[in-house]
Amino acid sequence: MPKFYARRRLGFLAAFTGLIASAGLLNGPAASAALPTPVSAATARTYLTSLTVAAENRTGYNRDLFPHWITQSGTCNTRETVLKRDGTNVVTDSSCAATSGSWYSPYDGATWSAASDLDIDHLVPLAEAWDSGAGSWTTARRQAFANDLTRPQLIAVTDNVNQSKGDQDPATWMPSRTAYRCTYVRAWVQVKYYYDLSVDSAEKSALQGYLATC
Repeated sequence: MPKFYARRRLGFLAAFTGLIASAGLLNGPAASAALPTPVSAATARTYLTSLTVAAENRTGYNRDLFPHWITQSGTCNTRETVLKRDGTNVVTDSSCAATSGSWYSPYDGATWSAASDLDIDHLVPLAEAWDSGAGSWTTARRQAFANDLTRPQLIAVTDNVNQSKGDQDPATWMPSRTAYRCTYVRAWVQVKYYYDLSVDSAEKSALQGYLATC
């Protein structure tokens, strides 16, 4: 059932939409996030076996070491590009800011009509990437990771949900909407595999468990 959170900067329409969602009246997505399709579960299982298992190390991490929301095209930065990609009937102004539209958050099943209620989630969080090997990367590679529109790494979701996830991996956090969990772990493994990032033992065990049910 879609969840309702206390919102900030909501107009009446967005509040009403969220209230309907909380009552379970919006059973299907009004808009579906267009995350690039991740690899199959079988491929993800194969990828997972090849990932290095190592303890995480956050020494020296700073979010600013991953330059993000860079310009993608014209006046549109990465956040604005994902909002346009993941929404339905998105209208933007001359600076590419979304002024209207509808967004369905696949993590929790909520639908929003204000772009300010969406965060762009780094599916594999920046801090998690740092812990797993990105600390040795060049700034250019970290920038590519933080703005990757090709891999299933960026997705528009309810802001509160993204904030509750923080930098957690699948051993300690998964989308509350169980129907999305297979997609989520397939994407997680694909991103880690592509960027040659390690996994810790608890993370690998959790991924194996979820992938076994896909």
